[in-house]
Amino acid sequence: MTTKTERLQKIIANAGIASRRHAETLIATGHVKVNGQIETEMGIKIGPHDEVEVDGVPIGKEAKRYFLFYKPRGVISAVQDNKGRDVVTDYFKDITERLYPVGRLDYDTSGLLVMTNDGDLANHLMHPRYALEKKYVAKVQGVPNRPALAPLKTGVEVDGKMTAPAKVDIISTDKAKKTAIVSLTIHQGMNHQVKKMFKAVGFPVLKLSREAYGNLTLVGLQPGEHRPIKPQELQALRKLAGESENK
Repeated sequence: MTTKTERLQKIIANAGIASRRHAETLIATGHVKVNGQIETEMGIKIGPHDEVEVDGVPIGKEAKRYFLFYKPRGVISAVQDNKGRDVVTDYFKDITERLYPVGRLDYDTSGLLVMTNDGDLANHLMHPRYALEKKYVAKVQGVPNRPALAPLKTGVEVDGKMTAPAKVDIISTDKAKKTAIVSLTIHQGMNHQVKKMFKAVGFPVLKLSREAYGNLTLVGLQPGEHRPIKPQELQALRKLAGESENK
């Protein structure tokens, strides 16, 4: 299951089952067994011959699954929600493996999410070092021209930090409704970053969708639909994320 001694919560997180913090909650509340016994000690070290189960399912026994999902608006990028709202895993009822979203999209943002149970790949995809490009298409209030959006190309201040240079393109404008459709490609993952970037240059976002993530796009999918990531797509995604192509 593991080739070296690691902390229990790290093993759970690396398996893609939960974040490190949520893994600690699972341990503390008795959801985790080690070698058949419930384990609530947080810092316990797990070796290569130890068996770990979460809610009765052994870690490392599931086949790795990779999906491209078109998240609709009004859906939470999580596996559960304490307010009873729809979550992304509601759309994978036919999949027996435990899937988790890589990163997140806001509740009112639609678009591309990678769903997997491969924790190592997920960690690489989200690591700032590899800077995967994410393309968003936004409907904004106002009719910007290229000079008005130029600061986005060099960086604007968001929450006291300067954003990295982005790619921006005006797709269409509607002068009668005073709106525009603009694409923005970034590689950072700051909280509500795209909305805050457009607000910083005076064009608040009315509607937002993520259209591409690394080499993946939404072509052929409708909101709420998903498909397996093809082997060649996965190979390219691993390369972008700094993983071995042969993994």
